[in-house]
Amino acid sequence: MARFVRWYGSGPLHLLVLIASFALTGYAMVRLFAVRPLDVAIWFVGAAVLHDLLLLPLYSLADLSALSVLRHRAADRPSVPWINHLRVPTFLSGVLLLVWFPLVFRLPAPYPGDTGLSYDVFLGRWLAITGVLFAASAVLLALRMRRLRRAGPPDGSRPATGRGATP
Repeated sequence: MARFVRWYGSGPLHLLVLIASFALTGYAMVRLFAVRPLDVAIWFVGAAVLHDLLLLPLYSLADLSALSVLRHRAADRPSVPWINHLRVPTFLSGVLLLVWFPLVFRLPAPYPGDTGLSYDVFLGRWLAITGVLFAASAVLLALRMRRLRRAGPPDGSRPATGRGATP
């Protein structure tokens, strides 16, 4: 087993899950290409170009901006890796917007007939879900910071309180 991990870089379960995900992706692509090959090809190329040329630089710039603006903290205080508490809800909200954008932005498409809902509900629901994601992330960050603050300094030393402090 150790030889396999050294050769592959991870355990056999990782390889099995990777093979299964490629098989599922291949099955989905075969099914989609059988129905609408040109539409799928246009969507795939458009998504790759849109992501690589427009979205990747934009969200990289936003991430670097958030890091540079919000990283100024006191050096003596305990630190929590807070940036993922901003990245995860942003990512999930973006994925939801990507999936539901025709309905959120009320674009003319045949979707309302498929969902049975009017256009009016999607923007409010997406905003509500986004708000809940950010609120839950903020509560989780606050709980992690509180737990870290209660645990004390990482080196185990306690600050002098003036009441029988030892040298």
